[in-house]
Parts: sequence; C-alpha cells; structure tokens
Amino acid sequence: MSLLASEKKDVVFRQSDELVQANTLEKSLVYDTKDLNLWYGKDHALKNINLSIHEQEVTAIIGPSGCGKSTYIKTLNRMVELVPIVRIAGDITYRGKSILDKSYKVEDLRTSVGMVFQKPNPFPKSIYDNIAYGPRIHGIRNKKILDEIVERSLRGAAIWDEVKDRLNENAYGLSGGQQQRLCIARCLAIEPDVILMDEPTSALDPKSTLKVEELIQELKKEYSIIIVTHNMQQAARISDKTAFFLNGEVVEFDNTDTIFSNPTDSRTEDYITGRFG
Repeated sequence: MSLLASEKKDVVFRQSDELVQANTLEKSLVYDTKDLNLWYGKDHALKNINLSIHEQEVTAIIGPSGCGKSTYIKTLNRMVELVPIVRIAGDITYRGKSILDKSYKVEDLRTSVGMVFQKPNPFPKSIYDNIAYGPRIHGIRNKKILDEIVERSLRGAAIWDEVKDRLNENAYGLSGGQQQRLCIARCLAIEPDVILMDEPTSALDPKSTLKVEELIQELKKEYSIIIVTHNMQQAARISDKTAFFLNGEVVEFDNTDTIFSNPTDSRTEDYITGRFG
C-alpha cells in the first residue's frame, strides 16, 4: 500500500471513530449510576458502581453467578427494596431525577421501567387479559382502546400472528418461548421507556431464543434495553455496550465489540474466553 493510500485509510478510520463518538454523544442519557454501593445485611453486594445507560441501546451485563448482575438491574426499578435487609449508598438518576429520593414514587418508576424475568411468568388469565391488565390498572376501560393496545403490544412482541385467534385462551397454553414473548408484550402495553431483562432466554430452546434476540434488536429502535445474560455469544450478538461484573464491581464497561475483541483488563479476557466463570 502506498504512503498516500495509507494516510487516506487512517483518515477514514479517524472519521469513523469520530462519527461513532458523535452518535453516542447525541443519544440522551437514560440512567446514570454514581458510586452505588449496596449491602444485604453485612454482605457488600455492589461496590462503587458507575455506569451510564443511553437510549436506543442494548446494554448487556455479564459476569459469573453471584457477581451482582441481577442485584444491579433490580436497583434500577427499586425492586431490590423488597428485601428488608438491603441498604444502599450512592445515587441512580433516571432521566435526570434521583430514583432513590424518597419523593420519587416507585409506581411511577415501574411504569417507565418494565421488567422481564428469567422464567416466563404469565398471569393465570387469558392472553388478552394478560396484556390488558396493565392498561386497566392505569384506568383504561374502553374496549376499543384496550383492543388496540393488545394488538399493538402483541405485534410489538412479534407474537400477534401466532395468537390472534386464541386471545381468549389461557396464556398457560402457550409454549415457553411464546409465554416469554407474551410477557414482553405485557411489558410493552404500559408503554415503558426502559426494558430490564434478567436472563430472558435461559429457560428457552434455541429457536425461541433466536426469536427473542431478533425481537430485542427491533425493540431497541424505541426502547433502552438492559439485559443480564450468562451467554457470551448472546451478549456479543445483540448488545451495543457490555459491562463485566465481578465480585460486585464493574471491571470493564465499553462498546461490545471492544470488550470481546480487545478488552483492557485481563480478568475480562479470562472470563469471555472461558478460563473461569
């Protein structure tokens, strides 16, 4: 390669890097975690966590069992407060407001921040009533409006065509993968801003896992998604940013491509290459 061609290539790479940085800066900050510490009794479960989550991105949280992944995302909608012995220091802001402030209503937070759990947990109701449950809680009673919400949510979760003729059947009659997508649809029905996912495909077969992963890629066009996963390949496939947790700390947080191709910490490389975990 000539010197001139090499210089042109370097310019292209620099421009590409600058474009990536600019695109990141343009995205609004959704969550900002600053010096977060959390204890279960005397157990120091989260240690000085600092993470920034931006809109329209998938952020993967990876790390071995017991490293604090699930605890962290449960602080983001304050579900962790259901544990009586929890104590929290530091701060988490959502759209610029501290969610740990006593004046912040947890009901408002959980309307904006939906949660999808490891195992599908449909209500023992019809498919229709599962989706309509949240809007009804928020006071919507008009049948036409509920019908529109149910269809829109099921379409958004890529399951409408599979269940549109079964809306009055019990949700327990769906397969595991369908139940998980139903739970995602139930989450979408309240029109959240953020979707938290705690190992959402760990109980699913490969075909259902692929459908959920494809769905996540579609959903990030409108939502910020934070996903806990043990599956390294999944994190690499679907996420924009990845945070590696170990022993309650964030060892490394960067663009997913960087984490998996050129990590800065040897512990990150050891984990993603299977040397431990």
